[in-house]
Amino acid sequence: MLKIRDALINEGEWIREQRVNAYGEHEKKIPKRHWDTLKKSILSDTDEQVDVELLVAELNEEVVGSVVLYPAKSDAYEGLIDSLNYPELRMLAVAPHVRNKGIGEALVNECIRRAKAKGFQFIGLHTADFMNSAMRLYERMGFVRLPQFDFEPADDGIIVKAYRKTIE
Repeated sequence: MLKIRDALINEGEWIREQRVNAYGEHEKKIPKRHWDTLKKSILSDTDEQVDVELLVAELNEEVVGSVVLYPAKSDAYEGLIDSLNYPELRMLAVAPHVRNKGIGEALVNECIRRAKAKGFQFIGLHTADFMNSAMRLYERMGFVRLPQFDFEPADDGIIVKAYRKTIE
């Protein structure tokens, strides 16, 4: 049975390592400099900032995925973009051995539910073309492009694309 819950305080470091493992499939697809930038970002402790929510997916009592929900007007990207007036989900990661079971979608839906409960009309995220399956998931779930909030973190031509979903 799949359960989405807040991460426990002692799980943070392990979750960051699990993210690196989940994102590892992209290492060979992108330039080393970009991978190094991405890896630094997913290992950072920005998920410990005040009001940031670190969520995990637990399947049969095993943590198999995670996502970070940043509050509106936070510095989710460490100065790379202006703060946005809606929450933003980041670092969605699902362990490779349990993909295609709806875990990523369940984590995103929980972020949407939490943003809606706080009265927000929108929720955002950023992703890149090399994350094909994530982009398909987000577009299928109704996220739409907002190119004015794109950025290029490693000055290597890889654009991190902004998306936003209207919460109904």
